This record gives sequence, C-alpha cells and structure tokens, in this order.
Amino acid sequence: MSYVKSAEWVLERLGKDGLVVVDARYVLSDTNAGRNAYAEGHLPGAYYLNLSHDLSSPKREDGRGGRHPLPEPAVLAETLGRIGISNDTPVVAYDDQGGAMASRLLWLLQWTGHKGEAVLLEGGYAGWVAAGHPVTTEVPAEVSGVVYTPSVQEHMLVSQDEVRERIGRAGTVIIDSRDPGRYRGENETMDPVGGHIPSAINRFWTEGRGADGKWKNAEEQAARFEGISKDDEVIVYCGSGVTATPNVFALQEAGYKNVKLYAGSWSDWSSYEGNPVATGE
Repeated sequence: MSYVKSAEWVLERLGKDGLVVVDARYVLSDTNAGRNAYAEGHLPGAYYLNLSHDLSSPKREDGRGGRHPLPEPAVLAETLGRIGISNDTPVVAYDDQGGAMASRLLWLLQWTGHKGEAVLLEGGYAGWVAAGHPVTTEVPAEVSGVVYTPSVQEHMLVSQDEVRERIGRAGTVIIDSRDPGRYRGENETMDPVGGHIPSAINRFWTEGRGADGKWKNAEEQAARFEGISKDDEVIVYCGSGVTATPNVFALQEAGYKNVKLYAGSWSDWSSYEGNPVATGE
C-alpha cells in the first residue's frame, strides 16, 4: 500500500529532511513490553510512543468509551511536538505487532490534520533487524520549539449513537475487524460480552497482508471488500479502535472515500447493557 514503505526506503531517509521515526511497539498483555523492547534496541533516532499512555486517553473505570479511548487532541499535539513532529513533518512509524499500533499513530495524525507524509515501515522492527539494518539503544533528546496544531477531522469518526442508528441502513456497511472467532462471539476474553454489532460483516484486519507478511496492494485490498459499493458509508470497528485502523487505510487504498472509525469499538459497545448483540455468522 502507498502508506507502507520498505526498510530500504526508510534507511535512505534516516536523519534527512526532518524525518521523525516513531517506535510504537506494544503488547496488550504487558503494557511495558514495548518500552522495554525499545530500550533493548530501536531504529536510530526513533522516539517511543506507548499506546496506553501516549496514543490513548486513560480508560474509564466503568469501561465506557472503550479500552483505548482516543487521546485529547491538545494532549496528543503536545506529545508530538516534544518529539519534533509539526503538521508538516514526515513521519515513519513501526511496531512488531503487524502494523496495528503504528497504524493507530498514523490514523491519529490524519485525524488531527497532519499534512506531511506519514508511512508505516514494512516488516516492522523484526524485518528491519532481519535485513541487517542498524539499531541503537541511544534515546534521542526531546525537542523544543516545535508546535503541532491539531485540526480535528470530525468526519472521520462516528459515535456509538450514530452506529446504532445505522444498523441495517441502506447505504451503510459496518465492518468488524476482529478475528472471526471473536466476531462470532466465541471465546471472548477481553470484553464483557461476546459477539458483534448487528448487520456488521467480518473482515479480519490481518488479511490485509499476504502469506509473506507484506501488505497487499490496492487491487488485492479491493478484492477483500468486493461487494461494498464505493458510494457506501463504511464504518469500521474492532475491539478498542486500534486494529481497525489498518482496515481503514486498506479501504482508502482500495478507493473508498467515505470511511469512518467507531473509535470505542466493541469494548465500548459491549459496556452498555441495552445495546443489541449478534452472534454467529
């Protein structure tokens, strides 16, 4: 996909043209694992941003809003400025979780009006190391004087109420990005209720990559969403609004223009007892 770049492409640009590299590694079962991995080695000049602390707001005790609520734009802007990202700064993001965490950052940049090039490192950190490219344990200093001015793109989001209104509505397609088992309501371990939003179809986000682990091209992405009209409003969700973002970019790559994220996703939806739930296929 156009928002995914090879390790060689990134290597050629390290330290040039103001490029900022962000390490977004994160493991759901251990919130410190990503930072620990970063301390053991990362791309030269890369800063670390944590999904829970930097790319999300604190989770509410009642679970409402989901497991990874979107960060406040002003708070995110301050974080981005500290690592040298302005609205025009080119950014490369990577993780070792198939690109989901890095895609969350790229989506947040798009949502807050970032205008510079923002891309995902193909193959993540493991692919970078396997290619023999340089790594370091040196942590770059925070910068001063860089301002990121958020310009929130409200059209990129839908609320829980808006999703409820659109269930079964002609001209709207709801896509569940979780694995098929969780979509069907089987073996749910992360959220209080198993199943999916009624009328939602399942397009597991990892199917955006081929057997070799590389991201599929525009034509292959379009094949994943065959049958969905380019004129439709497409609403994408997952468990907590993170792994849905690769599907958002895949849809955009495939030519869909009206793609929206339900950021609270299933963790928000299932926290309200009155919301309808479907199971099975």
